[in-house]
Amino acid sequence: MPFRSTSRAPGDRPRPLFGRWYARVSERLETEGMAELRQELLHGLSGVVVEIGPGNGMNFRYYEPGVTQVEAVEPEPYLRSLAGAAASRAGVPVAVHPGRADALPLPDGSADAAVVCLVLCSVGDPPAALAELRRVLRPGGRLRFLEHTVARTPGLRRVQKAVDATFWPLLAGGCHTARDPLAALTAAGFEITELRRLRFPPGRLDLPASPHVLGTARALPR
Repeated sequence: MPFRSTSRAPGDRPRPLFGRWYARVSERLETEGMAELRQELLHGLSGVVVEIGPGNGMNFRYYEPGVTQVEAVEPEPYLRSLAGAAASRAGVPVAVHPGRADALPLPDGSADAAVVCLVLCSVGDPPAALAELRRVLRPGGRLRFLEHTVARTPGLRRVQKAVDATFWPLLAGGCHTARDPLAALTAAGFEITELRRLRFPPGRLDLPASPHVLGTARALPR
């Protein structure tokens, strides 16, 4: 059943200033092309889906009718309250849970698919989060990802590492621009089956968070 409480819960990671900023800027990013990327990310999913770090629930409106249940886990209380409201407007059943990516409140093998969207850059322990997603996915389950990634050019990589070591995580809710989600997925026991590299937002100078990867990974047998 949908999560209805906005109170604090064990394991919460309150970032109220970032949460309020993100809630405002996410709507603007939709008009700059993020809406189309979310649709591409979620197209064709079916069955039970687990989404970690849904933020204010921007993905919920794009889940297609083949999805029978979305189990979303969000540790930031303010964003979780917004996600709960978005869940009530979604076209598919969505339950929003408190919790963290490295300790999902879901049974083993209970999900047909998983979604990570602009979240692996900010989780405290990416390997633990991906291990949890592999645990809750059924064998062969799909993981869809849309994530920041380390730049392919040396100059921008140097910039990413510099900002990650100084101000960027403090201003951007713990985001680290130089993380490599593809390497993390492979190390966690996933096989990348579809991949598209892109810049977002398009048509601007390259920023530390501009490089993205969008695609699908398959949970390999244990």
